[in-house]
Amino acid sequence: MTSGAEIDPDRIAAAVQALAPVAGLHSGRFGEIATPLPGRRVPGVRIREDEITIGVTIRYPARCTEVGAAVRAAVGAVDRPVVVRIGDVVPAATGFGTATVSAPGGEPS
Repeated sequence: MTSGAEIDPDRIAAAVQALAPVAGLHSGRFGEIATPLPGRRVPGVRIREDEITIGVTIRYPARCTEVGAAVRAAVGAVDRPVVVRIGDVVPAATGFGTATVSAPGGEPS
């Protein structure tokens, strides 16, 4: 466990974004999930003294419980709880980019 050591939000962001079911980080409806650093912010990762919150957008058909476990494993051993917030779900990626979603009537949206 990390105890008293600096927790690196950039390392956490990179590790979480590397997970296959994670399409990206999600900073919440009002941008509240972020870590302020000098001159910039790390969106999708909020580090507080009492917890770490990670906001993600996941790819369908990922299961929330499996994504939560994978995100916690990517964060690693820390001295506080890791809360995973799923902010959005997007279609699964295909071999040719993102999947096309059809609107009612068959027209791509």
